Amino acid sequence: MASTSQPLRGKRACKKIFWAVFPHACFILSLVIYAFLGALLFSHIEGNRKVNLSEEYRKFLQSLWHISRNLSDNMTENEEIFKDKIHTLLNTAERDWFVNPKDIWTFFGSLFFCCTVFTTVGYGNTYPVTRIGKYLCMLYALFGIPLMFLVLTDMGDILATVLSKSYNEFKKLQSKILASKLCSGSTCNKGNEVKSRAQSKVVINEPSTIMELLKSQAGVKGKPIKYRNAEIFEMLIAREKEHTKPARNKSIERWSSCPELDRGKTMSRVIENFDKIGKQLEKFDVPIVLMVLVIFVYISCAAAILPNWETRLDFQEAFYFCFITLTTIGFGDTQLEHPKFFLFFSLYIIIGMEIVFIAFKLGQDRLIGLYKKVISFCGEKKRPSKKVYPK
Repeated sequence: MASTSQPLRGKRACKKIFWAVFPHACFILSLVIYAFLGALLFSHIEGNRKVNLSEEYRKFLQSLWHISRNLSDNMTENEEIFKDKIHTLLNTAERDWFVNPKDIWTFFGSLFFCCTVFTTVGYGNTYPVTRIGKYLCMLYALFGIPLMFLVLTDMGDILATVLSKSYNEFKKLQSKILASKLCSGSTCNKGNEVKSRAQSKVVINEPSTIMELLKSQAGVKGKPIKYRNAEIFEMLIAREKEHTKPARNKSIERWSSCPELDRGKTMSRVIENFDKIGKQLEKFDVPIVLMVLVIFVYISCAAAILPNWETRLDFQEAFYFCFITLTTIGFGDTQLEHPKFFLFFSLYIIIGMEIVFIAFKLGQDRLIGLYKKVISFCGEKKRPSKKVYPK
């Protein structure tokens, strides 16, 4: 029996772990599939569009040829005029005149664009040009942004649980170290011996049955009627225990013998896991300074790695780029030479956005508390003082 029960317990434990992880994996997998589908659509629509060179493009070439032809050999005399003319001419130029759409809207380029859409970063380096692409982008963002926020909320619960447990363990360790420093070895040992003796006395003197409890009472001795009542009461309790134990065993047999009921119970637990999303994030409470330190270390690690494939970026530029990305500002002033490499960093982006989101939430809670204190302080100041009249 013991050999057969252990595999059953292992299977049940595996099932519990699977259904506990299922909501988190479901959200992440949905976001990945959504990003890949968007990449396929945008690469097909925007990458295969035809570039029609309009009359404006021909006028641009003619103006550029005219400026270069009239440029004198002495560059210093006409340098300012040349700069102004070139500046105004380049402002009229469009990017589609010089770039092949298939070079921009590759699968990885489209995937990078989709990530910037549903993460609300929006660098502005890549954008749809066709009318169908613009409509698709609006529809894609309409469903992708809530899905991304759902993933952030779900992962925020996990991250908040990990950070809060780590912080609590650190506080316990710190308190133990302080207690060991303050408490001398002899006094602590004496205190522990006294506590152990007291606990052993309590265990020894604790009555095991109701009859022994009643017999130990001084006021009950010499009263046989009460003893009879106590015996009846004890028999009723024993009978109740006999009825409750088989009921539990029957329920276990019923769940194990009927897979439909077991499946229904599992589904209800999964639904409860979905309902618990965001609850841990609401209870999260750590010092805001610690979160700022975590963000600084997190961005610094990426800023040290990113220049390995983005050669134009140094540590400071990479730190600035990561901060602008994780805060979803996305100016687009820093362009990536290899966006597909940064796509492998997508998990880093999602976790980093979650850390920044938690830090913003903590800052929001602190600001609300500060406003409450200020308003209560001003209200107490403006409150008129009570006048005491003589009787």
